[in-house]
Amino acid sequence: MARQYPKWATPSRQAHLVRLFVISKGFCVFGHKNCLIPEHHYEVFSEDCITEWKAEDRAQAEDEWKAEQRALHNLGERRYPLRGQFNTISKDIFFDRQPLYYLLGLGISGLNYKPFAKVRLSSGFMVLYIDLGDTLKDTGKCKRRKAIRYGKGLPTRVKRQIEHLIGLAVKDYHQKH
Repeated sequence: MARQYPKWATPSRQAHLVRLFVISKGFCVFGHKNCLIPEHHYEVFSEDCITEWKAEDRAQAEDEWKAEQRALHNLGERRYPLRGQFNTISKDIFFDRQPLYYLLGLGISGLNYKPFAKVRLSSGFMVLYIDLGDTLKDTGKCKRRKAIRYGKGLPTRVKRQIEHLIGLAVKDYHQKH
């Protein structure tokens, strides 16, 4: 079975400690005879070296982690502002790609027991409650409940009908206001 060495014990660092021991003969690493300074003794000096190497390894690992995080989350954008980066044409393209509304959920009205959609307009914080009529009538009871409670998928034909009704209601709201 191979021997496990600590992470700081690279071959070059081990060679450095051996060189220090050979030069100092286990005593003062600076060659003083009868040295009374404890920091100059081989054992204390080598422990300080090991502590520094561990700190260097931690700092290097942290730097590598930060670089990896930057690489993972980099969007390829420049960090400094560019003139004309978000000019009028870019704004038009951006706003044209934005949806008119966000579907917050489906529900059943407690007053008339008909399905409705809760929709937030993207232009502000206005919330519309749109009556969906009989659009969910063709789907099964279980699918209706899953769609309303958990937002699970409905058949594509029903989804298109709901999106069409919501689109009409949102356009009608924008024309009136």
